[in-house]
Amino acid sequence: MQQRLFDYHRVEYSTQGVDGLYIRDASGALVPARDSEILIAARRIADHMLPRGEKMNSPKQVKDFFAMKMNNSLEHEVFGMVLLNAAHEVIEYLEPFRGTLTQASVYPREVVKMALKANAAAVIIGHNHPSGRLEPSAADEALTKHLQKALQLIDVRLLDHILVADHRTMSFTERGLL
Repeated sequence: MQQRLFDYHRVEYSTQGVDGLYIRDASGALVPARDSEILIAARRIADHMLPRGEKMNSPKQVKDFFAMKMNNSLEHEVFGMVLLNAAHEVIEYLEPFRGTLTQASVYPREVVKMALKANAAAVIIGHNHPSGRLEPSAADEALTKHLQKALQLIDVRLLDHILVADHRTMSFTERGLL
């Protein structure tokens, strides 16, 4: 199977005979993009959609961001976190833990260290369920409570935990789980 090399920053629409998404290959020619290439490009575009200093004060904005970052191109669980200053402006987004199809090991000590290193006042966490099941597991709920307590010890607020499955999202805060 020949590997296709693309500039994923250059996804374009084209009407050259057939409607659809096209992507530039290594030679610069537009070629039809496969679904997996579109999803990979979307993740890279999402990296630039959350610039440092942008306010994260809308639940819809937060859920849309995590839905784009943790889209169906991921075949394993990923734990991501947005570190925020006291005004809820973005310091940075990290994906510190990756796992298997059904679980990711998340270490609260490391989450606390990252929050301290960034001098964060608040954190929003999220993870995906590649299975497509949008319901939080007992382990998800326990981890959320454990992270909330660990972060409280250093005066950092855990604002929300977003679960993503098949581009659908669920907010722990909106569900009253946080």
